[in-house]
Amino acid sequence: MNNKIPYIRIGTSYYKKVLAPTISGDKIEILISWNIDTIKQDEGRDYIAVIPKYDGFTCIPNHIDYKQIYENFYNTYFPLSNNPHKGNIDNTLSFLQHIFGKQFELGLDYLQLLYIRPIQILPILCLVSKERATGKSTFLKWLKLIFESNMTYLTNDSFSSQFNADWASKLLICIDEVLFHKEELTERIKYLSTTNINKMEAKGKDRIEVDFFGKFILCSNNENNFIQIDDNEIRFWVIKVSRIENEDTELLAKLKVEIPAFLYFLQCRQLSVSQAISRMWFSPQQIRTKALERLVSYYGRKIEIPILETIYELFQEISEDILYLCPKDILVLLEKNRKRISANEIRRILKKWELQPEDNTKSYKGYNYSSGEYYLVDRRGRYYTIKKEFIIEKFETLMQD
Repeated sequence: MNNKIPYIRIGTSYYKKVLAPTISGDKIEILISWNIDTIKQDEGRDYIAVIPKYDGFTCIPNHIDYKQIYENFYNTYFPLSNNPHKGNIDNTLSFLQHIFGKQFELGLDYLQLLYIRPIQILPILCLVSKERATGKSTFLKWLKLIFESNMTYLTNDSFSSQFNADWASKLLICIDEVLFHKEELTERIKYLSTTNINKMEAKGKDRIEVDFFGKFILCSNNENNFIQIDDNEIRFWVIKVSRIENEDTELLAKLKVEIPAFLYFLQCRQLSVSQAISRMWFSPQQIRTKALERLVSYYGRKIEIPILETIYELFQEISEDILYLCPKDILVLLEKNRKRISANEIRRILKKWELQPEDNTKSYKGYNYSSGEYYLVDRRGRYYTIKKEFIIEKFETLMQD
């Protein structure tokens, strides 16, 4: 920070660079909007002429060759305060071995890419465990010590808010104790994980389009249903973290000391996945874990069972061996049991059952439910043909699992 001239002008607005104290005892540099009349009162009228002037803000992440100014635009991405140098990183490697387990080398690749290629798209990293004292929170705190103001924490509510100016230009966006029950939140994080453009919006200001390079890290004590994802999803890297047997209350302090040496290690290390296999660098097979499969299985059963039960119950009430149903018909029948499942989810389950709709829209006899009874209605659509014996067999199999 320039002690002689702590002020800058961006466009027509003035700012002061200040060192703000943090709870850890460190200080971080931030910009605070400053009134020109106050500057004149404090420094004198002639001082205004020597204040550096820039055309606007930009945000370009770079940890190896950081630049504050790009073509007269002021870079709002924060430089890292830790300078890499050779040293011991035994505690760091041991801790990362605990976090990533058998995927230790991929974990190092992930961290190395964050550091040397910050604009590279990466998977949504999810650390889950129902146990306590696993190191998930320590991992986030350690990342915060490394990437400093370029990392932020969000809550479930703040992520769902339309206002995102506080995190739209961050490298790491971490959500602890995440629990996304709404499908739109899952779709939002999936979209953001692969896009390079986002709309930034602050209260009282118009939305503006900005470059987006954020990576999401989710932590949860809920292993089975903290988020809704299906079997085709390839953007999530879900790791179950085990309990630390001998908890070290000084671990974070030890990790902090080793940060400069760890950054040096990342600069010199050879990536185990040397070039991008997919847009998220790693292949879907490389980041597919048992924890992900459990999550997918739980979500699949949560959706599949109500659909199966509804169709099974309908067969029990009518004297037919074949039903003709569209997803919207099943949707209506589910509502009687107050089950909220989308038409797309119903289609996904029908596809999983290897059922195919009619090629064209046709007339058929469907069923409705009212006053405790099912009744036939005339409908048109691309219906599915569903046999009673198929549903009974699938119902009995699913109930035995």
